[in-house]
Amino acid sequence: MHAFDLSVYLILGPQACAGQDPISIVEAAVNNGTTLVQLRDKSGATRDQVALARRLRDILVPKGIPLIINDRIDVAMAADAEGVHVGQNDMCAADARRLIGPDKILGVSVSTQSHLDAIDAEITQYIGVGACYPTGSKDDADNLGMHGFASLTKQSTLPVVGIGGINHSNAHEVIECGADGVAVISAICGAVDAGSASADLAKLVKSAKQRYA
Repeated sequence: MHAFDLSVYLILGPQACAGQDPISIVEAAVNNGTTLVQLRDKSGATRDQVALARRLRDILVPKGIPLIINDRIDVAMAADAEGVHVGQNDMCAADARRLIGPDKILGVSVSTQSHLDAIDAEITQYIGVGACYPTGSKDDADNLGMHGFASLTKQSTLPVVGIGGINHSNAHEVIECGADGVAVISAICGAVDAGSASADLAKLVKSAKQRYA
């Protein structure tokens, strides 16, 4: 099983890069504190997604940073990504695990108590809990709020990354509520300087972990 660090979890959507090159964003981010990268592309052509995933791995593998593919297990397998993340409307975790084998990372989205209760800790490595705050990147995201987020996070026996509406102004709250890391899209992909945005976020997360440990 690949080692992973959820501290600064970059969700890369080519459509959310504000005209910037996704590869350049990832290079800048992982050189400045980003610890894990997820490729999340709900509309791109399969061949293009595989090509992008392979280019991302060329950057990430030498740094020991895993590449996670959202939903598209076929893309993950074709690119030999280190893991897959599935949501509640995607393939079920058990089927995903059977397809990717025992050695890949598997993350699952959780937004309700019933979702958390259904998690199989034997096949899942981490959960993404949210939405922590209102978010424009996922129209059907349930807005838990921090009270709901804290409740689910405290019950989890698996590492937790907070998802949804997280930025530099509220990342510390997510860590304070027990998360192991924060997942962001626009906080890095939409920044003028992805490297500086990642470095600042990494400092915030590290400081919050030290303060709330």
